[in-house]
Amino acid sequence: MSELSLSPNTSGWRSDPAVWPLVTAVIPTKDRPQLLARAVQSVIDQDYPADIECLVVYDGTEPVMPEVRLREGRTVQVLVNNRTPGLAGNRNTGYLAAAGELVGSCDDDDEWLPGKLRAQVELLREHPRASAAASGFLYHYRGKDIPRLAELPVLTFADLLNDRHLEANASTYLIPRAELLTEIGLVDEQLPGSYAEDYELLLRAARLGDIVCVKEPQSRVYLHDSSFFASRWQTISDALAYLLERVPEFRQDPAGLARIEGQIAFAHAALGRRMPAARWALRSLRKSRGARQSYAALVVATGLVSADRVLATARRFGRGI
Repeated sequence: MSELSLSPNTSGWRSDPAVWPLVTAVIPTKDRPQLLARAVQSVIDQDYPADIECLVVYDGTEPVMPEVRLREGRTVQVLVNNRTPGLAGNRNTGYLAAAGELVGSCDDDDEWLPGKLRAQVELLREHPRASAAASGFLYHYRGKDIPRLAELPVLTFADLLNDRHLEANASTYLIPRAELLTEIGLVDEQLPGSYAEDYELLLRAARLGDIVCVKEPQSRVYLHDSSFFASRWQTISDALAYLLERVPEFRQDPAGLARIEGQIAFAHAALGRRMPAARWALRSLRKSRGARQSYAALVVATGLVSADRVLATARRFGRGI
């Protein structure tokens, strides 16, 4: 724990523009000390007029205080995941230990841009019934920043069913902690491999209230070939199947369901399972001809192009599968 003290603002921030709430940033990490220091420093350096608590949660490794430059009104504490091993348990350990009225997350290989918290708190003030805030982001791949603006100012539950809306991701969202621990609920620790755990969480948040979005990028999300889920295709397939079970409303949105089924098809194709890949892809395309993941799966299933090459090409244009 740093020696700087916290003095949280505990009342009236939604209605009083002179009051700024304490924010807790949770950074889950494992064996990436240099990247972690960059992420923590980006939290410390926020242009935010109140205190920020940064909780670094280690999963299965010895906790080490990152080497960062502290300033007044900022604290850094290291914790150890005391829940289910993996990303979901890591995040929940931090959320449960947080003192902030608002909690956010920053993956240890990402960073927050300086104006993130100020812009999102101001937006939540303008929309007191919102369940969370998100924002545009910079998609960084192989040395290049690709701006991804928030497509919509407000995301509803129906919007998130229909499309992934990547502006709502683990390194952009900001959520009132009281709602996270009650009506919304913690990150689902049963989700296989914690894949898409932020998407599943935000779907639940959107059931409670709309998610408001700062249009301009407020985070930088780094995609690289060593990213945690880069080639864990079986885990991805299992997690997406679990997601479809947990969110039956996907059946009411053919395009949204086709997108998820196309992703499952691509995972099977990446694993060399041509017949399951074709079945999932055709099932998807019967619902929506616009499911680009299904076309990619069929191409990979032919063996003419590898899944890694398709994924790398998509990332160069700021996209995923």
